[in-house]
Amino acid sequence: MSEQILIQPAFESLEKARAAHERYLIRQHNGDLQEAVENYINAVKLDPTIPETYYRLAALMWEHGEISISTAIEQCKTAVSLSPHSADARLYTGYFMKMAQDFAAAEQEFKSAIKMSKLKSARPRLVLSETLLEKISSGKAAPADYVNFMYYFVSGSMMLAWDKPSIKMFYKNFSNSLSIFSFDTAGKILEKIKLYPAAENIYKKAVEKTNHKEIFYGRMGDVSLKTKEVDIAVECYRSALEANPFNREILIKLATVLQTYYPDCTDETIDCYEKLLEFGQDTAQIYYELGHLYLRKEDKINSVSAFKLALENDECNPFYNNSLAYAYAKAELYEEAVEHYQRAVALNPDNEWTSIVCHALGSIYSEVNGNIEAAVSAYRAGLILDPSNYDLYLALGDIYMADYDLDHAIRAYCDAITLNPENPRGYSKAGIALWEKDYLEEALVSYHKAVDLDPENANAQNNLGILYLDGLGDAMEALEYFEKAVELNPDYTLAYFNAGRASQVLEFINDAAQYYQKALDLNKTCKELEETDIQRRLHSLFDT
Repeated sequence: MSEQILIQPAFESLEKARAAHERYLIRQHNGDLQEAVENYINAVKLDPTIPETYYRLAALMWEHGEISISTAIEQCKTAVSLSPHSADARLYTGYFMKMAQDFAAAEQEFKSAIKMSKLKSARPRLVLSETLLEKISSGKAAPADYVNFMYYFVSGSMMLAWDKPSIKMFYKNFSNSLSIFSFDTAGKILEKIKLYPAAENIYKKAVEKTNHKEIFYGRMGDVSLKTKEVDIAVECYRSALEANPFNREILIKLATVLQTYYPDCTDETIDCYEKLLEFGQDTAQIYYELGHLYLRKEDKINSVSAFKLALENDECNPFYNNSLAYAYAKAELYEEAVEHYQRAVALNPDNEWTSIVCHALGSIYSEVNGNIEAAVSAYRAGLILDPSNYDLYLALGDIYMADYDLDHAIRAYCDAITLNPENPRGYSKAGIALWEKDYLEEALVSYHKAVDLDPENANAQNNLGILYLDGLGDAMEALEYFEKAVELNPDYTLAYFNAGRASQVLEFINDAAQYYQKALDLNKTCKELEETDIQRRLHSLFDT
């Protein structure tokens, strides 16, 4: 008796849900939708053994964008498990499998529904024929699918005599599918022969004539990308999502385009990826992309969290470990950064890539921990993996320079120059090391080469001037390089100071005074030099 009391209210809630569901289909009022959902859920709570509540609730919630396709399929499978001989449960399950493009599984469910319904199998037969038509349209059909399409279409049409309420509903759905197939096929043919404007016009007509705007707005977006009209592509993808906010394929395309071409639209891109997470597919990759987007926003906490979630789904992924390490470094959590950089190096998916990770790891050892030995080991490990890594040779030279190991520094810089003799950076760094080693002539050769390769480098011009002024005592030659440096960089405090020194040696008193004064003014902001030193030199110009 108590069981009957429980079941009766469940069926009453189900009836209320059916009525509200029907009103929603007719009027499209959100109030009817909410009432239907609440009563379906209430029916499940009162009696979780009624299969109908699961597949109807799945259909309603998916249509409103509240659940993903995979969740809808799971709910329908629950209905099938409760009532394996329910043709409707099979029909709904097949429908969602078709939406997920799993045509083989959908066909099996529809065939089961046909077998159970017998003479009243018009709906599953016609839906199966519609599925085969969609399969043919997608290019995934086998030769037998064309024959089966005709068989199920004809037999289903004949059996409509036993299922008259379905005639109107099916005619609308089937004619729409046939229209979609026609527009889609015509557009794809025009795309293949590169008649993109004509294909776009076909898709525009399809938007007006069919009930599947998201499909053809998506096609228009794809065409716009092919013609490099990225702005139009973005608007088309946005329009497709207005029609169906949970179209996974379009969400992926919009997120990719925004992330690639529109760094100012980071929040919208994040929103796309967060919606994609609801589908429960490729979650590790999505969290990985989210991590980079949060880094772009300088949101350190969320970037770390996103990369950690990516690693929870794929803990042996070297790229996820590397990105998490970088995020930790940005958040100044250096011990954690070192740990994940080391994991990325140990996983080593590619020698060239891993050598770059070694560079990042060595930078933390040297710049943060002050551990020269560990930094050198990391850089040398990177060079063993990729002997053609120019930046690593420079980094190795820099770490030796910081330790004032000039011989090893010069050797590292010379290795970089040997590797890439057309890159001026190696010559500039070698020039500094050679000058510190008192190899003046070699330093001059190195800096001249750096200036020849990159005449627009203000630092190299200034340093070459220092060699002439302080090394050779040639103030006139030095002044030319200092003046070129300030011409290239009008805010170069040190170059103005050096130009003042050279002018003072040449007894160009007014020029020297102007250069020192400019250096003094700039130094108030940058604080590169000792202000008292500049003032002393300026005042000395006018001493008797």
